[in-house]
Amino acid sequence: MRRLLALALVAAGCAAGGPSGSPPPEQIAGAETGGDPVLVGAGDIAECRGDVLTARLLDSIAGTVFTAGDNAYYYGTLEDFARCYTPSWGRHRARTRPAPGNHEFRTGGGSDYFTYFGEAAGNPSLGYYSYDLGTWHIVSLNSNCDEVGGCQAGSAQEKWLRADLAAHPARCTAAYWHHPLFSSGQHGGNPKAMLDIWNDLYDAGAEIVINGHDHDYERFAPQDPSGHLDRERGIREFVVGTGGASLRKFPRDPVANSEKRNDRTWGVLKLTLHPDSYDWEFIPVAGQTFTDLGSWPCH
Repeated sequence: MRRLLALALVAAGCAAGGPSGSPPPEQIAGAETGGDPVLVGAGDIAECRGDVLTARLLDSIAGTVFTAGDNAYYYGTLEDFARCYTPSWGRHRARTRPAPGNHEFRTGGGSDYFTYFGEAAGNPSLGYYSYDLGTWHIVSLNSNCDEVGGCQAGSAQEKWLRADLAAHPARCTAAYWHHPLFSSGQHGGNPKAMLDIWNDLYDAGAEIVINGHDHDYERFAPQDPSGHLDRERGIREFVVGTGGASLRKFPRDPVANSEKRNDRTWGVLKLTLHPDSYDWEFIPVAGQTFTDLGSWPCH
């Protein structure tokens, strides 16, 4: 009975303007902002806790919403989405372009995640896709590597990424997925899983990578795939696991090139995507004061 109710809530959401019946999110974003497009969001979201507060931030921010995985705790079921995500971030589903996390893949290979987001989540057998936002090219990837046939060089996802980047030689490119390559957080970075993906993005001149998984906020200086400071060609990584799930303290000193971090504040990352640069701003929930903002040119 509970699953039938959850399915009914999903169907009702689509009928009211969910992904399958809505214009592309980039069209919605352009209509709302009237200027350079905005990409805004976070990862590690709906636990029926801080997601209520971060959703209120989205209420007043126009643009396309991204999610960096672990959208609905704890198992990514339709019941989890109906219980926590739908009443909060779910009201922005029509303009959301998600990425899956490990919690989504605790249920049937992410099947309920793909059912909930529909076409906006890409091919349900893959979980990765791309789109254009203004002059920027945006790539949503699936870092659940074991579930998607690998992320290493030569895997289906890595070959698709190389082909996609070659077909979209934008001056400015951003990508997001769940598990970070670099992190000072509880899980720490994974030095292997997404390294070849990062290599491809670096070779293509990408500007930004956004991740979640660690329930904190951390901004890195531009780096090469080996984690060396590279202000000319490097990729700036943001870990934004602050969408509403329980926050976790940093267990270690900052790793190399970590420029700013916070483990006590829920909030969202807002990126304003100019034709040849970007502005970033971490926006805290009501009652909190931590923020982080800056600008950087595209390569």
